[in-house]
Amino acid sequence: MNAPRPLLSLDEALARLTAAAAGHAITETETVSTFDALGRVLAADVLSALDVPPADNTSMDGYALRCADVPSAGTQLPVMQRIPAGHVGQPLLPGSAARIFTGGHLPAGADAVVMQEQCEPVAGQGLGLVKVNTMPTPGQWIRRRGEDVEHGSAVLHRGERLTPQALGLAASVGAGTLQVLRRPRVALFSTGDELQMPGEALRPGAIYNSNRFTLRALLQAGGCDVQDLGIVGDTLAATRAALREAALHSDLIVTSGGVSVGEEDHLKPAAEAEGSIENWQIAIKPGKPLALGAIRRPDGSAALLIGLPGNPVSSFVTYLLTVSTALRAMQGMPAGLPAGLPMRADFDWPRPDKRREFLRVKLNAEGGLDLFPNQSSGVLTSAVWADGLLDNPPAQAFARRELVRFLPLSALVTR
Repeated sequence: MNAPRPLLSLDEALARLTAAAAGHAITETETVSTFDALGRVLAADVLSALDVPPADNTSMDGYALRCADVPSAGTQLPVMQRIPAGHVGQPLLPGSAARIFTGGHLPAGADAVVMQEQCEPVAGQGLGLVKVNTMPTPGQWIRRRGEDVEHGSAVLHRGERLTPQALGLAASVGAGTLQVLRRPRVALFSTGDELQMPGEALRPGAIYNSNRFTLRALLQAGGCDVQDLGIVGDTLAATRAALREAALHSDLIVTSGGVSVGEEDHLKPAAEAEGSIENWQIAIKPGKPLALGAIRRPDGSAALLIGLPGNPVSSFVTYLLTVSTALRAMQGMPAGLPAGLPMRADFDWPRPDKRREFLRVKLNAEGGLDLFPNQSSGVLTSAVWADGLLDNPPAQAFARRELVRFLPLSALVTR
């Protein structure tokens, strides 16, 4: 009798997965409006077309002046001009001040701005006088040209996923369009005769297919174009046909269920007939079974295949750890897990599993982490309740108030 193969560590599995995914790299690019680039992955650095700010300007409402013209607090100066944001003033005459508003260009000759709260307007001819009630220092409240961004410098880099703030930065340097990778094309299907769609009356022994909704939404949140092939019956012929169809127009095929080695688990023989597959056992909980393979296309190329377990939480967590990693590698992004945050556990964990555990936890009002009471791989309510996963090393017990590694779901879902 063959001895069971040792479980793969998660780190080793992710290294193998990253290497495989890199062989299916997405290289096609397209140019899109910066307005429409949210969530896309940059295919080229974004270089600034200008200095930001484009000229010296004030960060405060107040008065622009020369420090040498204010020998003591209480000095009065004539106000010779008014400079709102978006306007360029005249050079500052010696012994005068300019009324200036936040963002206004600093007039030539001025070397400081005194905020209006430290000044006192005095009636007089024209724009009147201003009494400066403090001694200014050179450079105060001035934002220098190019202080934020210098002309020609890279403000965003190839391989970055574009966030709302990144789009704002691109716009601030004059980038009206951006060169991005085309979206990953992912085919998705579930296997299992027991699966039905919500809205249908459940047959005896059947369950609703939650994984289809969870995985489809995760792929969409990750910026993928999804081809949803639905539910595939538990036969070898149906599974082979689904794999062939999925491979035609996709970079990646994601399945849920059927990755074990039971008589009704047809993914392995179907993938072997249509390409190649390895069934892994990964030392994580929830999760453990994972399939990695490639499905041939008629032209000799291949689509990457990742088979996820069928239990809802196992499928969800394993997707976050593995499929997200593969998608990042395919798009030239760093593929490791996000950095964990050291957080305080507000519960005891005296009987850890020998596998690396990903516990569903929630931030509490005291700044610690609470544990969902039922950590079963079938309890999808735990994933909805949780703010993140506690990444606990194999066989590591901990006590209340010890520091643990926290992975926010927000960092895992769209990384």
